[in-house]
Amino acid sequence: MTPVTNARVLFGSVPKDFPIPGETTIYDASQKIDLDNAPLNGGFLVKTLVLSLDPYMRGKMRSPEKKSYSPPFFPGEPLYGHGVGVVLRSENPEVPVGKYVYGQFNHQQYSIVEAKGEFEFLDKHPKLPWTVFVGAAGMPGKTAFHGWKEFSKAKKGEVAFITTGAGPVGSLVIQLAKRDGLKVIASAGSDDKVKFMKDIGADVAFNYKTTDTREVLEREGPIDVYWDNVGGEILEAALDHANINARFIECGMISGYNTGHQGIKNLFQLIAKSITLHGLLVFRLHHKYDEEFYRTIPAALASGEIKYTEEVHHGLDKIGDAILRIQKGENTAKVVVVVAEE
Repeated sequence: MTPVTNARVLFGSVPKDFPIPGETTIYDASQKIDLDNAPLNGGFLVKTLVLSLDPYMRGKMRSPEKKSYSPPFFPGEPLYGHGVGVVLRSENPEVPVGKYVYGQFNHQQYSIVEAKGEFEFLDKHPKLPWTVFVGAAGMPGKTAFHGWKEFSKAKKGEVAFITTGAGPVGSLVIQLAKRDGLKVIASAGSDDKVKFMKDIGADVAFNYKTTDTREVLEREGPIDVYWDNVGGEILEAALDHANINARFIECGMISGYNTGHQGIKNLFQLIAKSITLHGLLVFRLHHKYDEEFYRTIPAALASGEIKYTEEVHHGLDKIGDAILRIQKGENTAKVVVVVAEE
């Protein structure tokens, strides 16, 4: 077979603040691959179908000397993240041709994978597109489900405050909290997102850019469960308006990803109010909750019992701009990239 283009998205350089398409992220269509004859060396060839773009990726755009829980991207090498693909060829008896796999994918059209590793097999769902399996039925959905199950200790009648409540994590947390009988306060950065949060059950939804967060919490709190995706001033406001024995679930702090994190001035509230602060990294909870997640959440998404939204981009060449949209908060929903149709 004539070699075909194997386009990819490379990490260019560490950004000073927001990632710059064409500099931080570089679309490259120079590579070719012979799909019939490329050596597999005991591995398997995967065609990438969809990729997830997520806020945490900004933390990987750093100097290798800076340590973190997750390895950095390296200049000249492809970005990578969660995705779904289909196996085209295989020399691995554990990975049959035609199987759909979910896991960490390089941001390129085709990849030769040495071992099954942490890839999971997925069955095609008649009512859900593959994009959902990198969003509400993928890592973001697991983050919400696993984190809520593990840390919320929710009781009927309590009050939850959820930031970035229109995103793929926050929107599921809203719905899980309502299932458990909590009053839900939720914030996001546009009026359209406020409407969506109300549509999925938030009792109080507001635009933090045009409404004073502290005034809302003073009126609607105190908070028993705080789901934090933003950090910064809103975390400070939540600490000041927390109830005694509140549980804080620290999932993200996007307010500081590009411009630097500010110090939190009122951490003494942790002592004064006996607040429990939990840091959440979903991969540390997979072993406890994955089976229940896949048994319940995709079916609830397919039936409409749980609502979700997506912002779908088509083509690897859109990745740089889409990543920037996420970091600036301009995305309207969970961002996914369709790389190829089946």
